[in-house]
Amino acid sequence: METVERKGPQALRTPRAAGLVGIVFAVLLAAAIILIRLAIPSEPSSGGSSWVSDPSRRRTVQTALDLIPFAGIFFLWFMGAVRARIGEAEDQFLATVFLGSGLLFVATLFGAAAAAGSLLVTAGSSGADSHLELRVFGQHFTYSLLTTYAMRMAAVFVFSTSSIGRRLGVLPRWLSLLGYLVALTLLLASDSIAWSELVFPMWALVVSLYILVASSRPRRVIDQ
Repeated sequence: METVERKGPQALRTPRAAGLVGIVFAVLLAAAIILIRLAIPSEPSSGGSSWVSDPSRRRTVQTALDLIPFAGIFFLWFMGAVRARIGEAEDQFLATVFLGSGLLFVATLFGAAAAAGSLLVTAGSSGADSHLELRVFGQHFTYSLLTTYAMRMAAVFVFSTSSIGRRLGVLPRWLSLLGYLVALTLLLASDSIAWSELVFPMWALVVSLYILVASSRPRRVIDQ
């Protein structure tokens, strides 16, 4: 077992930065998902266009859309801080999957937010009963981007992060196993079980809290 020591202020700041930005990301994303779920029905037939004519629900959607860009920004900082924590010992294959899935997650998350924002503007510029087909398409498109594509990229990100963390000794066994379970949930159930996408910000919160707690301990790299 080899211990990798980092000297200087950067070594002290990186773990804490990863934990702090991860917590902020988890809170923002969870809040945005909850607000969207509460305001817009996943099936247009179940809620019709009632949310369009409800000013309170429309404000709820707008609040969620205002949170998503900041969630994406903090997620990018979280990725960078975690990668800095891993250091030069990272596996190139897993690192490529880690970066690619993370960037695609942010891109699809922003796409879902843009679709929801367009739906909100379209609904506001017309009556509640006009362009019903367009609104049905917009709701399906928004939820497809969020639950099918963004969450599956999140599943790949969780899986690669857990694998890297376990191989390098950055994450304990129990947290890696939790990550694999979260990844399977996002991969197989995110588009069929409502609210299942919340397991991703919950996982990010747990990982971030662990990084903060363990930041005072020296980092160990496990040779396998």
